[in-house]
Amino acid sequence: KDRLLSSAVSYGPRDLLGDGSPRPTSLVGSEPHHQQQQQEEEEGEALRRKLKYFFMSPCDKYHAKGRKPFKLGLQLLKIIIVTVQLVLFGLSNQMVVTFKEENTAAFKHLFLKGYQDNAPQDVHTQKELYRCIHFAIEQYMALPQISLGRYAYVLGVGVNGSALSLCQRYYRGSIDPVNDTFDIDPHFATDCIGLNPLNYSSAPGNSEYRNITLKFDKLINVTIDFQLKAINIQTIINNEIPDCYTFAITIVMDNRAHSGKVKISLKNQASIKECKDPNVSGHAESYVREFFDVLVAFVCLLSLLLCGRSILRGILLQHEYVQFFKHKLGRGVSWGDRMEFINGWYILLIVSDMFTIIGSFIKIGIESKTLSSYDMCGILLGTSTLLVWVGVIRYLSFFQKYNILIVTLRAAFPNVIRFCCCAAAIYMGYCFCGWIVLGPYHAKFRSLSMVSECLFSLINGDDMFITFTEMEQGGTLVWIFSQVYLYTFISLFIYMVLSLFIALITGAYDTIMV
Repeated sequence: KDRLLSSAVSYGPRDLLGDGSPRPTSLVGSEPHHQQQQQEEEEGEALRRKLKYFFMSPCDKYHAKGRKPFKLGLQLLKIIIVTVQLVLFGLSNQMVVTFKEENTAAFKHLFLKGYQDNAPQDVHTQKELYRCIHFAIEQYMALPQISLGRYAYVLGVGVNGSALSLCQRYYRGSIDPVNDTFDIDPHFATDCIGLNPLNYSSAPGNSEYRNITLKFDKLINVTIDFQLKAINIQTIINNEIPDCYTFAITIVMDNRAHSGKVKISLKNQASIKECKDPNVSGHAESYVREFFDVLVAFVCLLSLLLCGRSILRGILLQHEYVQFFKHKLGRGVSWGDRMEFINGWYILLIVSDMFTIIGSFIKIGIESKTLSSYDMCGILLGTSTLLVWVGVIRYLSFFQKYNILIVTLRAAFPNVIRFCCCAAAIYMGYCFCGWIVLGPYHAKFRSLSMVSECLFSLINGDDMFITFTEMEQGGTLVWIFSQVYLYTFISLFIYMVLSLFIALITGAYDTIMV
């Protein structure tokens, strides 16, 4: 402590303030000149002590001044409570996602004729399409008698205030393949009829769906839209009030391609809201989770303020350092040296704290049943937890034997980025080429995103044999091209690019260990 506060000229690195050569202490020239020289030395020594203290680790600051590492303790506390918060949200979110997925699977088995898991649904004749439409509507009408789940109809959401809407969309005009002529208006027309469950309405319109005539020569698609209500009571396991769900279901029979095959799919959009007058026997209202979320937000807010204060102090010290070099030494300071005062770990922690605070308030809204943004809350809390745990590396880097990863990444990063830019150009060329040539003949090359995923898997040695064998017979020329394409890509990226990438990191590690 005495060493840090003393003005001994031997304390701290001298190179921060010039060449480090001692200034003469004897009286040279007039007395004012001597006083000015002495003042400059005192200012330089004071700045040197500030720099030394600023770049100390929390442990060194404690040994130097006896300052308690409150920020370090706060970060350790934050790691624990943020992780606990994420685990609690994950358990709740898992039940929500499972409930949605299981209901979607149940709807597919209920409303799609002949549905089989993981099998494409399509029909090829007009009679089959009519049967699928009639089957879905009849299942909807008889849902309370056949469904294992407890569902309720939602009235007034269809056309003309009905519960279910049956619509066909088609082009205006005519198509005549015999004469190779067509006259089409790209603005399509829509015809819809509305239906109500038999228990709620005995209107004769409920049998109109059997008399609908589809315009197959111009048909774009047929849609069946309706909504159902359900309650997820399994949340009681986690001592939570059950959620009320509204499922907006759309059955699409897609004929856009006019290829003779109509693809059938079911889409389910779930919305969550608070149930009216919930009552669970023996369950008392508990605000423990809300209090815990507020505590997490408060701790993160305190961490954000402390990290922001540290960044502000760094900026002020940087300004003082630059001004000293400019006015006292007549030298400028490079941007690389200036950025040393901006601690990137503090910026990472600030971003993490902001995500956690926003995610905590969204979580409070979800638990109070005023919000249902599970995905947004999961992204924010998951990202913040990731950044918090990555921030642990900063404190491990204070120990020489534990900072190998950070030092290696810092040394290898510039070369790795330059290398990745060159490799990315070759990779994108293979992506576009594979998509254009192999897309029509291979399931893994149907879109650019699928091509990128397939090639990235090949680099890591995954699905090589399957990728070769799933190539459809599109002609001898295409098959030969596919073999050349796959062999050259695998050879280039596994044996050369990947090996050079590892060599760059290994070289940086060897340099550090020397």
